[in-house]
Amino acid sequence: MTSLDIAAQPPMTGSSMLANVSPAANAAFETGAFRQVRIAFQPIVDLRRGSVYAYEALVRGANGEGAPEVLAAVPQARRAVFDHRTMLLALFAAAKLDLRTRLALNLAPSAFVHPGTIMSLRAAAESVGLAPRHMILELSESEPLNQLRIAESLHAYRAMGFVVAIDDFGAGHAGLGLLASYQPQLLKIDMHLVRGVGGDSVRQAIIESVIGIAGKLGCAVVAEGVETEADARRLLALGIHLQQGYLYARPGLEALPIPDLSWAAF
Repeated sequence: MTSLDIAAQPPMTGSSMLANVSPAANAAFETGAFRQVRIAFQPIVDLRRGSVYAYEALVRGANGEGAPEVLAAVPQARRAVFDHRTMLLALFAAAKLDLRTRLALNLAPSAFVHPGTIMSLRAAAESVGLAPRHMILELSESEPLNQLRIAESLHAYRAMGFVVAIDDFGAGHAGLGLLASYQPQLLKIDMHLVRGVGGDSVRQAIIESVIGIAGKLGCAVVAEGVETEADARRLLALGIHLQQGYLYARPGLEALPIPDLSWAAF
């Protein structure tokens, strides 16, 4: 399958970040490791309903390289622009695949707070017929955070109907500080807490506490990195019915994989 070329995507109108990028920055995207990227999609399943809750868009290299390898080639000063362009690419790719459920997008803080992101995101979503309430914006502390700008942006996204999630909750700095400051609608528990939970009482206690906090704040919880039936069953017993991981489906390049729910009885 061929790569999707960012430069080949339809131009955006209105308040697009791309319109304000310097010629040097635009030239950088036409050369080297980030001239072309591919988009993979992985399902988040809803075990309560036996259905797909959302598909998360994941960046891949032209030859299928993982996100860490792709992002390592992006200068920090260009990360917001890169995130913005791949966000639009993911929207167009999802539309091409006739996505009929929610779409989850990852955004670094610099892209999340950029004034052009929210307007071009809404315009792009409207152009492909995807309502803001069906879009999940995943935020993590992959960069230093400007507390005031994050808070202002979060309120603006939510006012427009977008769903905001804290990604990789429990990994590094992405944790209670973000939760206390921003109260998102979704918490995605990091895979390092999830893996092995089926036989680990410490992980079970930690995740149970997270579920309790999230419940009091009105946040739904997603478990990332679910790879075994034992872990899936324990998470479900703890109350987490939204799950994502290789147990259900590996990310599909330019495809919407159908999750394997054969272990669960509905």
